[in-house]
Amino acid sequence: MRILAALVLFVIIGCGPSKRTRYLHESAITMVGPLPETAGKKSDTAELVKLGERLYFDTILSANDSVSCNSCHRVDNLGAGVDGGRVSAGVGGKEGNRNSPTVLNAALHTAQFWDGRAKDLEAQAGGPILNPIEMGMPNERFVEQKLAKHNEYPALFRKAFPGEPAAIRYNQITRAIAAYERTLVTSDRFDDFMRGNINALTGRELKGFALFMEIGCISCHNGKLLGGNTFRKVGGVIPYDNLTDLGRYSITKSDADKYVFKVPSLRNIELTAPYFHDGSRPTLESAILTMAQIQLGKNLNRLEVAYLADFLRTLTDKKRGGR
Repeated sequence: MRILAALVLFVIIGCGPSKRTRYLHESAITMVGPLPETAGKKSDTAELVKLGERLYFDTILSANDSVSCNSCHRVDNLGAGVDGGRVSAGVGGKEGNRNSPTVLNAALHTAQFWDGRAKDLEAQAGGPILNPIEMGMPNERFVEQKLAKHNEYPALFRKAFPGEPAAIRYNQITRAIAAYERTLVTSDRFDDFMRGNINALTGRELKGFALFMEIGCISCHNGKLLGGNTFRKVGGVIPYDNLTDLGRYSITKSDADKYVFKVPSLRNIELTAPYFHDGSRPTLESAILTMAQIQLGKNLNRLEVAYLADFLRTLTDKKRGGR
């Protein structure tokens, strides 16, 4: 009997991890789902993407030729789409009041900017160019004329926009930049796990994902981006320690939108420190602790934080160092 009991226990223990892994795999697919291989549109021709990439890296779009899109959203040398600063500096060193979100996978967000004021990448791309603190251009016409005087851009625009008037238009600039940004889709080990490689994650990482669901992180950070698809009040349980930025209230003027921001995507979160809309949390662990406290009313211990951090690091693009 003892031998039989021991054998049954061995079978149960042996089956346990695989059953648990299958459950977590199914949960991941249901609540998250892998990223698509591309976010491009049919209209994103090779010529349009090429033009957009050049514009993205060109400081010509700033008033004093010192700032490009890439200055605040670094993707050169496999950058994570951020500049690593608490806030970013624009023309003349002027600083904004919000942390620059990553441009990686931005095409898959429900809206752009922390307050969601731009409905898509095209609308987002046009904002910083004319923002006096960021790129500082005076108006759309000035930008069009500046590019029209360039030795190469007129021909590049004609190739990218065949059949349209030869004169460069501001909406062509934003359409081209958006087309390039739609190519910035990442792939990570959590995607591999959801696509069927159940050995893609370690035991600690699986514990982290299980805890992520158990304590309620998944209630806001869900969908393919683990965020980026809803707006929530920061400090839902305990008030956030920075009440100077009113979030979406500045757009909607509705009291219900005070301190409401777009839920950030957790994809590549390991690479995008510092965290939150004000860049106030320097490490992933400090961000986890704060979110658990003010959003969920939970005080996590060090082991729980470590498990969650281990899981979140599986969301790092494999090309950008994801292990």
